[in-house]
Amino acid sequence: MAAAIDVVIPVHGNYELTDSCLARLAAQTVEHRVIVVDDGSPDDTVRRLREEWPAVSVVELAENRGYTQAVNRGVEHGEAEHLVLLNNDVELRPDFLERLLAPLRADPRTGSAASLMLAPGERSIDSAGVTADPTLAGFARLHGRPVEEAGEGPVLTGPEGTAGAYRRQAWQQVGGLDERIEAYMEILDLALRLRSAGWQSVFVPDAVGVHLGSRSYGRGSARQRRLAGFSRGYLLRRYGVLRGRHGPRALITEALVVTADAALARDLAALRGRLAGWRAARGLARHAWPPPAALDATISLRDSLALRRRALAEAPTP
Repeated sequence: MAAAIDVVIPVHGNYELTDSCLARLAAQTVEHRVIVVDDGSPDDTVRRLREEWPAVSVVELAENRGYTQAVNRGVEHGEAEHLVLLNNDVELRPDFLERLLAPLRADPRTGSAASLMLAPGERSIDSAGVTADPTLAGFARLHGRPVEEAGEGPVLTGPEGTAGAYRRQAWQQVGGLDERIEAYMEILDLALRLRSAGWQSVFVPDAVGVHLGSRSYGRGSARQRRLAGFSRGYLLRRYGVLRGRHGPRALITEALVVTADAALARDLAALRGRLAGWRAARGLARHAWPPPAALDATISLRDSLALRRRALAEAPTP
């Protein structure tokens, strides 16, 4: 009988991280199937996976296709009722999967569940899901806050990409990740579409892991800023943000962010990314605006700019 949980892990090299992650999964308290998607790794990841983890399903992509395509191929390879998307740079407590999936099993209206990811040292929060401001700018919820504050915080929009659970029915209903987005904000977009489709999302504070962090794109690199800019421009157009009542705020925010980025980096990567994303959304059907319960109206323009500065400085990699 097939496992009721598919754990999908996209990887690109860094086998040692994957090996450690798989060891943590092997100690979980509930049955599950692990699907590792090798996204064109430049090392011997595929060979070592097949030799050292024969029970793991390996989906091998011949070339690097990016995070969204890798995840979608992994989800398509499975058939379990519930999905868990997992980065390979996490350390999970043994009851992580059991606790994370409990809300989905308890309530058929719940389409996703967000975990509590801690920073190394376990004194501060890396993320407690993702939250979005009125312009649909997304941020790691409770990032940098003390662990003791995990029960508080901004409105939950959905899971973060580091470690989150989904009901396959909900995933399939909205079409999974948008493959036009190579990286950054693809998980936010999925969360917004799920909430617009009527699915609930819950935060599970006792599903705990540690996010070790990654450097695949480089902190603040031109590539990172271009990719993030593309995603922002794309989502602005797909959701019609600039045509809504928060359009002026969005324009002001983007102008300030792009100007500051150009001054600091001395290039136009962030602007060019946004323009490319805007063009990529041309002619596509507009997504439904998410319900008020999915957005945090208390995040002010000043708050949003401060959160953007932190995100740019830290440049977390999906």
